Amino acid sequence: MLRRLVQTGSSWPMVPLRLALGIDFIGHGLQKVLGTFNGPGFAKFTSFPTPFPFMRPAWLWMGLAAVSELVGGILVLLGLFTRVGAFLITFVMIVAIVGVHWPNFFAPAGMELAMAMLGMSLALLIGGGGQLSVDRMISGGR
Repeated sequence: MLRRLVQTGSSWPMVPLRLALGIDFIGHGLQKVLGTFNGPGFAKFTSFPTPFPFMRPAWLWMGLAAVSELVGGILVLLGLFTRVGAFLITFVMIVAIVGVHWPNFFAPAGMELAMAMLGMSLALLIGGGGQLSVDRMISGGR
């Protein structure tokens, strides 16, 4: 199981994808978890309503979203269990697209950025961390 999680190729294009996605989600996660960069912080963010009525209790789902962004961003940036981090980000983006931004496509309230982030996370979910990743070191550079 561990071998399948860290399995990755020697692809260089995954490196800029990981760096861009990881930095972005670490920043967004820090806003929601710690309140840095003028973010709401964990207590306020977990008091927000969920995008879907079936997501109860709301504080739990909102907390999971915030932590998923931060932890997913860290994992993706490091290339450590890249697929796990990309999986977390993928589901946060799907909920953001369908539950928050739909049907607006263009910014400021649109889904265009979330769709780009979803595409990046799906590429990493499929391809793994690539070169210069902890996953590659763990798997022996194979």
